[in-house]
Amino acid sequence: MHIKTLLNHVTKFKGFVFESAQLDRTRNALLVNVKPRKNTKPVCSKCQSTGPIYDHISDREFWLPPIWSLLVVLRYKMRRVSCPQCNKVTVEQVPWATGKSPITKQFAVFLAHWARKLSWKDTALSFHVSWDVVADAVSWAVKWGLERRNLDNITAIGVDEIQYKKGQRYLTLVYQVDKHCRRLLWIGKNREKKTLYAFCDFLGEERCKSIEFICSDMWQPYIAVIADKMSSALHVLDRFHIVANLNKAVDEVRRAEVKKLKDEGKPAYLKKSRWLFLKKKKRVRGKARSRLRDLLTMNLRTVKAYLFKEDFDHLWTYKCPVWAGMFIDQWTRDVMRHRSLPELKKFARTIRDHKDLILNYFRAKKEYSSGTVEGFNNKAKLTVRKSYGFRSDTIREIALYHTLGNLPLPEFTHRFL
Repeated sequence: MHIKTLLNHVTKFKGFVFESAQLDRTRNALLVNVKPRKNTKPVCSKCQSTGPIYDHISDREFWLPPIWSLLVVLRYKMRRVSCPQCNKVTVEQVPWATGKSPITKQFAVFLAHWARKLSWKDTALSFHVSWDVVADAVSWAVKWGLERRNLDNITAIGVDEIQYKKGQRYLTLVYQVDKHCRRLLWIGKNREKKTLYAFCDFLGEERCKSIEFICSDMWQPYIAVIADKMSSALHVLDRFHIVANLNKAVDEVRRAEVKKLKDEGKPAYLKKSRWLFLKKKKRVRGKARSRLRDLLTMNLRTVKAYLFKEDFDHLWTYKCPVWAGMFIDQWTRDVMRHRSLPELKKFARTIRDHKDLILNYFRAKKEYSSGTVEGFNNKAKLTVRKSYGFRSDTIREIALYHTLGNLPLPEFTHRFL
């Protein structure tokens, strides 16, 4: 079987034919000459209209995915077009590549496919290309996927932010968390009202109205925009952040009491006990469990805060929002009666202020929470961390869309069967 037959089977380009193929032993590459068919006019790279040939320029090389440990290189003598639409002389557009990129679209998809599994640097080293070539390939694949992704039938979204640099540098990330599709939808800088308003403008008024469930934390700008633009949706507050804030309050009580005991010269009962009070009681094992049992017999503020924390965990066992609301009312009343727990009182006031949004978790029958969002956030942080800092904000967004966006990729034949 001829090499030209194989090439026509996997990469056939309309209006062009493969000529001779030869082996370049010094480069360990298979060189394939390409020429246009007779009577075909070149296509302008600016406006995509055809025009007469003006002249030819030097040969250019384009890389196909390697086969049999050989780099496959297409050689083509580029034509210049006297475009009647642009009234300019431009270099023609070829169907196998974009712009001045030295790689073909097939190779770009091949690299983008592996860049989802490996870091960009590892992908570049594995296939003997530069990091910039991999970045260009992924950028083209992401642009292709964003133009062709389907944004219909989005009924549940999650909104959260990640810190991507030192200081107050945040990215607002919006995910689709439907059961049938979970992916990154949109990225915006900062975590302000105008950031989420920009997402609403991107999604459109009709799609915003079709959203039924929204998961977010208690960040006030998010709550305000959701109430303004997506008021018909059931806004579910993030259970993860509620529990995290409660644990933070308990730890603040412990820290303050450790300092007080030290100042008064009393024994350090609470030394190295942070995780004893932050873990659930059923997850404390061995010697730690014996020590926790001893600490619970002492009259300490930290012990009282811990018992309130363990009691609050009972909230998530309810199914009916009415009973869950009664539990919240009783729990917050009990906390507010204790004068010695100002840190926990602050948390109780927060729970009271956001009670209705917390109960939406039960109204949604516990089907939607920010657990999926937090999982995506961990992957997003890993994507940013894996690169040890992207060279630009644009490249960072491209990497996040590529990893988490579940974007479609063009069909390609160079894959393992």
